[in-house]
Amino acid sequence: MKNYSQILNKFIVILLCSLLFSGCGFSLRGDYFIAAQLQHLNLGSVDKYGELTRLVKQHLLLNKVKITNSFDKTLPELKILKDTLDRRTLSVFPNGQVAEYELIYTARYQLRFANEDFQSFEVELNRDYQDDPDLALAKSRELALMLSEMRQEAANKIIRHLASIQR
Repeated sequence: MKNYSQILNKFIVILLCSLLFSGCGFSLRGDYFIAAQLQHLNLGSVDKYGELTRLVKQHLLLNKVKITNSFDKTLPELKILKDTLDRRTLSVFPNGQVAEYELIYTARYQLRFANEDFQSFEVELNRDYQDDPDLALAKSRELALMLSEMRQEAANKIIRHLASIQR
């Protein structure tokens, strides 16, 4: 009998928590409601096979957006222009070598609705990166991972921006 009441209590707690979370509008991230006008679009890119383009395309497909294979000027167009990584020195070692950088990742893209002009947008992300010349191989791997994470975050921001458009 004691075991049954413990199970019942856990069930009630789980039920109350799920009601509380669903009642306040909480939902897990991942799926975004993208406006009906953007449910079918052209996707273009300066770097057609680049990682950012691949990630954006992957997110669009996960959100059930149909991407055309051939250009159709009656459909909206998302164009990934360019992504760059710049760095700025934050601190140096006593011997003059750079100890810490600020990494600045910028992704530029444009959105155009049918029969309208392109609107340009930019996503900028910043990270601190501590360099150590004695660990060059490990630090180069860390930098590659940071860049990959920044691209993933930029793709997420682009999709969130598309989801925020209401026409």
